[in-house]
Amino acid sequence: MKIKPQELPTDAKALQEMVLALQSQVQTLEHQNQHLIEQFRLAQQQRFGRSSEAHPAQPDLFNEPEVEVDNAEPETEEITYTRKKGGRAKLPGDLPHEVIEHDIDEADKVCDCCGEQMHRMGEERSEKLEFIPAVVKVIEHVRPKYGCRTCEKHGIEVKIKIAPVPPSIIPKSFATPSLLSQIITNKYQFSLPLYRQESLFKQYGIPLSRQTMSDWMMRCSALFKPLYDHLKRLLLQQSEVHADETTLKVLNDDKSKCYMWIYCSGIDAPSDSEIPNIVLYDYNNGRRTRAVLEAFLDGYDGYIHADGYKSYDSIAAKIVGCWAHARRPFSEAKTKQPKGAKGKADWALNQIQKLYRIETKLKDSTPERKYEVRQKESVPLLNQFKEWLDKSSPQVTPKSAVGCAIQYALNQWPKLMRYVEDGNLSIDNNRAERVVKQFVIGRKNWLFCITGNGAQASAMLYSIIQTAIANGLTPYDYICHCLEHLTHEPDNIEAILPWNVQLS
Repeated sequence: MKIKPQELPTDAKALQEMVLALQSQVQTLEHQNQHLIEQFRLAQQQRFGRSSEAHPAQPDLFNEPEVEVDNAEPETEEITYTRKKGGRAKLPGDLPHEVIEHDIDEADKVCDCCGEQMHRMGEERSEKLEFIPAVVKVIEHVRPKYGCRTCEKHGIEVKIKIAPVPPSIIPKSFATPSLLSQIITNKYQFSLPLYRQESLFKQYGIPLSRQTMSDWMMRCSALFKPLYDHLKRLLLQQSEVHADETTLKVLNDDKSKCYMWIYCSGIDAPSDSEIPNIVLYDYNNGRRTRAVLEAFLDGYDGYIHADGYKSYDSIAAKIVGCWAHARRPFSEAKTKQPKGAKGKADWALNQIQKLYRIETKLKDSTPERKYEVRQKESVPLLNQFKEWLDKSSPQVTPKSAVGCAIQYALNQWPKLMRYVEDGNLSIDNNRAERVVKQFVIGRKNWLFCITGNGAQASAMLYSIIQTAIANGLTPYDYICHCLEHLTHEPDNIEAILPWNVQLS
């Protein structure tokens, strides 16, 4: 707004008020401009930059920008990198091997110099991998029938004898455990929708419709229900549970949004820990509410690793915050900074990195050791971080990127501090987030579920597959083994718990 000299008030007080009003307007416009610049830089990063986050313990930030501002010496570290040698990995030795020898002609085994016979001094070997498509065969069950001709001649009713019908996983169908396991893992492990599997079977000349396969998936999920319920009971007996959720579109549901909830314990890979590796999915057609959590957790009173969603607070007092969530807004704030600039976001990221380095060092330690080291090394860093948050909060614009990041950390602080209370707790909720990612990858391929029952069946089968993977089992082999077992001993669930199964 341009003001002409003759429009300026002559009264000093009025002129002062005008200047103050213009200063306030300029400050507001500067904040708006800064916000738009930050949004533009973030949009550029999201479109053209790396989409995955670096591990917080990765050594990419060693200077302390905030300390530099205070004219102090920045903390640095010397990092030594070891370059890995190249070369192709060897093929597994337990695969079937076929040896083909390429020898020279007998006439060429004579020395060109002296004419004497040459001897074999060694050999050169190279490996090639042959791929043989899946072998499909029909297993025909024949049951001879027996009758008595003597009784037949004398008009006596003949009692026919025949072997009993072999138990079948799905009666009156040609499905076998191996076929069902192949379809289940294709869809829920490798995200191959049923209509694509229908096309694959057609290549083998097998008319297997997606409707039939869908019905089989529903029946298999019902068979796995006792195993799922048993795993759920074991999960709720653990001292800590990781939880997360994601949206799911269900066509025949009148809700605008449905959710798939994820609950898990243990770690991502098999270990010697007494905590079992369990991953359970739970579909609910209700909204993202406290009632859904209460229905599944059923009075659970242990620690819950979760993000900042408020409904978790209402069901448990011991919520463990996620430092990966706390780090994310600082990372975005750094992205919004001018190129090459250093600021508060860099200091926060560096401090969080130190916390993760401690966790990396403690990766294979006992809970007792973790608790001891965290109290000695992590707690001072956390206290330092809290002091910095309190000091920095009044210095930044609340709606700026770094201001929002600082406020989120302050709001979540009691939960973010909680992981140092127990050596069994984790610094973040990445355990659940990685499991959610598997479901999201699948959702990108099959997009939606048609009915709520189908979504529940998907939750059941995702649970079995991800729990098998977490326990170091091949899902195809494990599901095939479970279906065989459930055909003959449906009541013996203990025998098919992942940690009780030994598969070659």
